[in-house]
Amino acid sequence: MYALSHAIPVNPPGAEPTLDRDQVWRGLEMKAENALPFVPGMSKCEVVERGEDMILRDVTFAGNSHREKILLHKPVQVQFERVGENGFIQNTISDSDAGLQLTFTFGLNFPGTEPGSAAEKAKGDEMKGAYIGAVAATLDRVRQMVRDGEI
Repeated sequence: MYALSHAIPVNPPGAEPTLDRDQVWRGLEMKAENALPFVPGMSKCEVVERGEDMILRDVTFAGNSHREKILLHKPVQVQFERVGENGFIQNTISDSDAGLQLTFTFGLNFPGTEPGSAAEKAKGDEMKGAYIGAVAATLDRVRQMVRDGEI
């Protein structure tokens, strides 16, 4: 399994408006419902089932389609589990000495690729930029929604 964890500051110098934990959490909830406005490269996001603190949805990202079970651990983490596959993505809000952080962690298998191989690392590294970009894009979208009075 290829794994990556990357944290970025929620409020880097010069970012306006400054976001608080509740605003970031609300943005993550909205992203779980409909990720299209938050994730560049995602072309489909359809909710197929809802439960208490759970959403089941079908997504297409970078040409790959998956069913995801989303678990909402308010107000800290949203976990996306790939149904029928061994993979997960987590968005975690945390406090640090540097201020509020949003950490993106994922673990993915690539069908037809030997776990731990150079080929797996190459595929993961190829996707790394898109996934890290999705974290920054999420915060940019939340910031815009706060400016627009949507959050």
